[in-house]
Amino acid sequence: MLRPVVEQPTRAVESVDRALRVLQELAEHGSGVVLGELASTTGLPKSSLHRTLGALQERGFATQRDDGRYLLGTELLRIAFEFHDRLDLRVLLRPTLERLRATLNETVHVGVLDGPDVVYVDKLESTGPLSLTSKIGGRNPAHATAVGKALLAWAYPTRASITEWVRRDGPLVRRTSRTIVAADHLARELARVRADGFSKDLEESEPGVRCLATPVFFGSTMPIAAISISAPKDRLPTGMMPEVAALLVTEATDLRGA
Repeated sequence: MLRPVVEQPTRAVESVDRALRVLQELAEHGSGVVLGELASTTGLPKSSLHRTLGALQERGFATQRDDGRYLLGTELLRIAFEFHDRLDLRVLLRPTLERLRATLNETVHVGVLDGPDVVYVDKLESTGPLSLTSKIGGRNPAHATAVGKALLAWAYPTRASITEWVRRDGPLVRRTSRTIVAADHLARELARVRADGFSKDLEESEPGVRCLATPVFFGSTMPIAAISISAPKDRLPTGMMPEVAALLVTEATDLRGA
């Protein structure tokens, strides 16, 4: 005798989806939201909302004020911050690096800012000829690299702040004849980076090598890292840069929304 198909897995998925929708909506209301407004914005009946909110409150993911408004709970904030503190950049960003290399077959880097330098925390090499001198754990002057400029642009968003950074951590070293070594020039360059969403290194760190980079935001208004594409200038001509930059920005945007 055939037994009826059990619908419990579907109901379980629906319950999880309902809880996630409620959490997303609570995140939009820093001062709390009443049940009626939650029902209106989520499209869920009040009876279902009551059950979902009760389960979330029991786990600490939601809380209710004395005036009846609902807020995100401290447990959700705790696990979010704990995850952020333990975040392994290489694990998080490696799939992105692999996609970029598969698409472009050029060297990709992940870098973070450390004082006047950028430190490379991950790297995937191109399979083409001519390898780059950078290595995981290696350092380069931030002002001379695309990765560094992508990070500096948000770390020091004003002319005054970048001037103070140069005064404190400078002088800016000239790596090549193209390296920016004046604070005013660097401030203008970083303003362009913020406007465009990506940075350029046009043989500023190594002769014959060009790089494009974009910052990676992950639950923060400040970049946690930057990702770059590096290639010999003949493999990254000026006409190709907009397409590569758009790919980088799209990947970073997808990460921000992840």
